[in-house]
Amino acid sequence: MRRNALNLAWLVAVVATLGSLYFSEVRGFIPCEMCWYQRILMYPLSIILGIAAFHGEHSIRKYALPLSILGIFVSTFHYMEQKIPGFAAIKPCAQGVPCDVAYINWLGFITIPFLALIGFIVITVLLLMARPTEQGE
Repeated sequence: MRRNALNLAWLVAVVATLGSLYFSEVRGFIPCEMCWYQRILMYPLSIILGIAAFHGEHSIRKYALPLSILGIFVSTFHYMEQKIPGFAAIKPCAQGVPCDVAYINWLGFITIPFLALIGFIVITVLLLMARPTEQGE
């Protein structure tokens, strides 16, 4: 598992990126401001983790971890806006789609920010687990 952690982190980032594109381009859900912040953090991960996985460069962790950890905070905040009444009043979205609208609500708790949160958490854990190469990091 530790040997393939970088590849799995890349796979999670790609699935999250394709999932967000599916929701916006196929299903027609217009991303809110917080969704854009999550995309800004996830989309580069699918590229840089792919390049790093191809070359077996585990040193990418020092660049990818800040993006995934920040993504955890943004996704958590967005999820709280959707699920905690009155929390959205703390920082309402400026224009366009309100951030507290849940396009999907599977099983009563799975929303798009929740899916992004899970993706960022899994990527973070996998990057922390990734085994460095024999030459070191």
